[in-house]
Amino acid sequence: MKTVRLTVAQALVRYLAAQYVVAEDGTREQLFGGVWAIFGHGNVAGLGEALYAMRDALPTFRAHNEQGMALAAAAYAKAHFRRRMMAVTTSIGPGCNNLVTAAATAHVNRLPMLLLPGDIFITRAPDPVLQQVEDFHDGGVSAADTLRPVSRYFDRIVVPEQLLTALPRAIAYLTDPALCGPVTLALPQDVQALAHDWPESFFNERTIRFRQPPAEAAELAELAAILKNAKRPLIVTGGGVLYSQGGVAALRQFADKHGIPVGETHGGKGALAWDHPLLAGSIGVTGSPAANALAQDADVVLAVGTRLQDFTTGSHALYAQAKLLSINVNTFDAIKWGGCSIQADATAGLTALSAELGDWHSEANWDTQARRLCDAWRRQVAEIVVSSRAALPTYAEAIGAVQASATDSAANDIVVCAAGTLPAELHKLWRTSRPGGYHMEYGYSCMGYEVAGGLGAKMAQPEREVIVMVGDGSYMMLNNELATSVMLGHKIIVVLLDNAGYACINRLQQACGGAQFNNMYEHCLTGPDGAPTIDFEMNARSLGAAAETVHTVAEFAEAMQRARASKKSYLISLQVDGPQCTPEGGSWWQVGIPEVSERSEVNAARERFEEALRKQRV
Repeated sequence: MKTVRLTVAQALVRYLAAQYVVAEDGTREQLFGGVWAIFGHGNVAGLGEALYAMRDALPTFRAHNEQGMALAAAAYAKAHFRRRMMAVTTSIGPGCNNLVTAAATAHVNRLPMLLLPGDIFITRAPDPVLQQVEDFHDGGVSAADTLRPVSRYFDRIVVPEQLLTALPRAIAYLTDPALCGPVTLALPQDVQALAHDWPESFFNERTIRFRQPPAEAAELAELAAILKNAKRPLIVTGGGVLYSQGGVAALRQFADKHGIPVGETHGGKGALAWDHPLLAGSIGVTGSPAANALAQDADVVLAVGTRLQDFTTGSHALYAQAKLLSINVNTFDAIKWGGCSIQADATAGLTALSAELGDWHSEANWDTQARRLCDAWRRQVAEIVVSSRAALPTYAEAIGAVQASATDSAANDIVVCAAGTLPAELHKLWRTSRPGGYHMEYGYSCMGYEVAGGLGAKMAQPEREVIVMVGDGSYMMLNNELATSVMLGHKIIVVLLDNAGYACINRLQQACGGAQFNNMYEHCLTGPDGAPTIDFEMNARSLGAAAETVHTVAEFAEAMQRARASKKSYLISLQVDGPQCTPEGGSWWQVGIPEVSERSEVNAARERFEEALRKQRV
């Protein structure tokens, strides 16, 4: 057996560079689009040297914050529909811990990324080293262990030979349709530097084949029997449809053939074009009037590739009367609500179920009603995004102006968002006709995802215009990867809608009967100089981006044209009416409201809460 002598770090990098996938056009491309790295104590000497030697085969990107670069990696995988991914490496202490939020975001959203944090010396000879977390009861604990709960697979490499097992396992988890998520390989810094004689065959190029598990005959027959007796079925589409190769076409063909309207989750938005006659739009807490009305009348709900989050189900109250059927590649998600399920890939499941149904079609009146509601909502959206409801510009008007600024009806745009008011507004109002045009991180709703996520999406889809829509609160949490986008030459447009605080949570606080407290700047404790006046234009310029501040929708529309024409990242700051959001649609959402309070508003909210609980599916 031929061998090659390499360090652990060198072997790891060479192995990653040898993993390939087949692109949609039939060409091969590397599974890993590169490695994000902020070097420090624990990874600069070993892994840093190995990455330098392989920099032409596997590029290394530097960011400004470990959380930001890992969020960019998550967005990169999402924008590639989980077919390509990135690795991320950090130092042993604070750098490693900065990964936890991003890893949790990827974990909840079922997105692959390989985390390679440096770790303490496995020999413990120099303990405690700089940045070491010392556990008084367990000598084997390090900062990297904080990644265990948010990793699908975790391993600590303590001897070189361990890589021969750990790396294939890592790739298997990263590319598994059901188990997909973050994988952590903790790398003690002394082990990174150890040399070993590796089999040359270990570094042979390998092409990954993504599995699409088929449906079992018994499960198909059970679901088909229930659907054939349904009169008013509804499909709820999730991210699994987009991640399944062929899922978009399979969903469209299934809906058309059997006359079933479709409500879309945040993760599933874009699986059907916005103008499809059976697309009812967003569903759930941030749902459209059309989708939620159909959900309340449906006798059967077919959930495809969705994890049935509380926002999707109205905290299990929106379609509690319906029989639930699920098609999901993941058993954990397929069995939720105790409904009947097919554990299969979305494409395989929909195709096989359609064949089992034959010529069955929903009730004619239901088909007609659904098409009428869908059409009415499309026409209503067209009015909402151009009509002024407040003295200041609204979120809806900003969304309308962004879409109107595109010469191709925004077919090539990717909108990126994650938290605050904008997810609700975009879920209802954003129109996309291409899969991936709606890039919403709402599995974890991680504030700070937006700018980093926009960078990751642009790196994955450089030919598309990436528009980050973000509130001032989320922007202030993590905006420094705007500088990274400038440094790497990946232009993004940041539309910053300034409402002077956390307006979304402020509204929720009031809806729960609470006083306005600690969310908007005007309701916070401040010093003698009062709340800060933040110049977002100046901030963006200081990070190397082009930027401007506008005050009206007309000015904003003109600024969007300049932003689209710009060759580098561009930020537009617009003050909006914080309390004003689109009132159409929506459903109940369960929030813990106190049973006892001195505020009459809280007591009234509690009464409404208890009434809503009686409609909840248990």
